[in-house]
Amino acid sequence: MIYDILLVLYFVGTVAGLWFVFRKAGLAPWKALVPVYNIVVWVKMCNKKWTWYVGFLIPAWNVFMFLLMVVETAKVFRRYGFWEQLAAVVFPWIYLPVLGLHPAATYHDPVTDPPAKVKEGRDWADAIVFALVAAMIIRGNIFELYNIPSSSMEKSLLVGDHVLVSKLAYGPRVTMTPLAIPLVHNVVPLTGGKVESYSKLIQLPYHRYPGYSHVKRFDAVVFNYPDGDTMCTAQFSNRSYHDLVRQYGKEAVEQDRVYDSYTGERIEIGKIRVRPVDKRENFIKRCIGLPGEDLQIVDQQVLINGNPIETPHDAQFSYGVLFDPIANPSHMLDKMGFSSEDINSAYLRMQYSGSPYFFLPMNRSTAQQLSGKYEVRDVQCIVYPADSTDSGDLFPHAAGHPWSVDNFGPVHIPAKGETMKLNLENLPLYRRVIEVYEGNTLEVKDGQIIINGEPTDEYTVKMDYYWMMGDNRHNSVDSRFWGFVPEDHIVGKAKSIYFSRDKDHKRIRWERFFRDANKR
Repeated sequence: MIYDILLVLYFVGTVAGLWFVFRKAGLAPWKALVPVYNIVVWVKMCNKKWTWYVGFLIPAWNVFMFLLMVVETAKVFRRYGFWEQLAAVVFPWIYLPVLGLHPAATYHDPVTDPPAKVKEGRDWADAIVFALVAAMIIRGNIFELYNIPSSSMEKSLLVGDHVLVSKLAYGPRVTMTPLAIPLVHNVVPLTGGKVESYSKLIQLPYHRYPGYSHVKRFDAVVFNYPDGDTMCTAQFSNRSYHDLVRQYGKEAVEQDRVYDSYTGERIEIGKIRVRPVDKRENFIKRCIGLPGEDLQIVDQQVLINGNPIETPHDAQFSYGVLFDPIANPSHMLDKMGFSSEDINSAYLRMQYSGSPYFFLPMNRSTAQQLSGKYEVRDVQCIVYPADSTDSGDLFPHAAGHPWSVDNFGPVHIPAKGETMKLNLENLPLYRRVIEVYEGNTLEVKDGQIIINGEPTDEYTVKMDYYWMMGDNRHNSVDSRFWGFVPEDHIVGKAKSIYFSRDKDHKRIRWERFFRDANKR
């Protein structure tokens, strides 16, 4: 509620400030109440060119224009103090009313009495502070730029794609960790990830302003890594802290004594850190399941409430490919667009397994193309059965759920306000929701579920949850591994690709520029 009040005060304070400023400048104050026209009057009052009007029409850029106009307003009132202009940029909704009501503040027409010039150093300081504040507002509330770091979304989104992520789509999320270095996510650059860029001294509650849309099925969504509340800095999202603890034990992980069970080599853990929600690593996946739905995967087909849904055209699965001995697999696969990462992984897997097959991620159309090559003897789609030996790596990491990435569930996705029946069988599915995401205490004693000290067999959910999956279905760490994504972890919606570079061939992918990031 307090955030909504502050938002109203921001707009009301700004308009009220223009009312008093216009009156001091000898203009009819009612003009401040007329949308669009008030901008025209304001720009004219500061004697700016017509291009300034155009700037207000450009999304995101209009944020810069608004803050710049506040500074220009201070100048025509001969207010040149650095700290005062900084306050004007940071708190315009307070500064403008104060300026308009201050008895000593006098308007000077810039046509007849141009503003005084400031020193070059001061001019640079003003520009840097102004740009930082404006960029923080845009990055936190309007859009952010995101780089695709892994192949988990191929072939819809490729490694090297840079996408624009809209914060307005689902509504801007109020920063929960305000004490942080501007424009830096969670670590200070050039420190090797060893220095945090924020302080947890102040932690604000979750709040999201209304957006122009809601999370829909098949949206490409950027969110904070749900399994990243506690993390090992040497592993990041490759192996979460919780995954390592399940496999090697809490004591071994926290004492940095973890060794690979196959090779015997030491697995570096690094410093263990606990991060707030908005400072966890950013992931991008496709939303497959919505709050209140039942989800199941049967032989790679996703079912929602018992009904099959569309599989994205570019979705990839693992295929076993048997090449003719005289073939040059690397050359052929490279020409067909397979990444060097996928080709190298196929060679390594073939070496360790002793199988003559190359195991490669691809969509169905690529598999058909390969099967038509004379150098290829066989192409088989790999489907992992429900009793896969890897089921312990999958959510909910508990006995009684012998699932695989291709045969999973069913699971019910929690919805805000929904009261769910709990028992010892389904508790592993919702334990993290109750304890970690919604901050309750939970224990099981004598076969009885106890939440916040009270025995119960039900729980009322406080937030909406989502089920996210990568399009590269056999090479994606997603909800099948760590479960539900809470609404307070949602960052924004990927909108379009603004740049793309193929790192393997050192070329720019011009054909991907301005492609819809949600295309599937």
